[in-house]
Amino acid sequence: MDVAPIAVAVLMMLGSGLVTALPLDDEIAELKAEISAHAGEVFQLEQRVLHPVNTRLAVFLTLANRDGLDLDSVELFVDGEPVASHMYTTREAGSLQQGGVQQLFTGNLANGTHELKAVITARAANDRFVRRESTHRFQKRPGALRLQMALDAKAPDYEPRVSFVEWK
Repeated sequence: MDVAPIAVAVLMMLGSGLVTALPLDDEIAELKAEISAHAGEVFQLEQRVLHPVNTRLAVFLTLANRDGLDLDSVELFVDGEPVASHMYTTREAGSLQQGGVQQLFTGNLANGTHELKAVITARAANDRFVRRESTHRFQKRPGALRLQMALDAKAPDYEPRVSFVEWK
């Protein structure tokens, strides 16, 4: 029995399978690219629906004096309702001490007068543990509102102070 014709037939079948596998791989790659593009579009749509620009409030945290506080946690309340809470790792606190900015909260808020309350726990540079509450009343107008919450603690008492600034 001559195996050459059988081998040629098997190779032809295998070869044709490889030829159809390449377009299938290309089609899968195209589908993955389309899915990725759609996922990005869905995320952008979700952000516009969940946080419309007209009612958006964003609160950012910075350290004004980078040596005065070793931040432990921050709780944020808007009109008495808790909206954000964060406990800091050593790495996160270090990033803030190096000048980093943390986005604490993004949400929607109706136009009008509101109150923001922050509760901060930290270790001051004089090794005292401190817990401070600070409130800020503000007027929400149409459009996005971005508030910077800056923490400061200066020698010799290292008493934490919180200031709020509206970012334009």
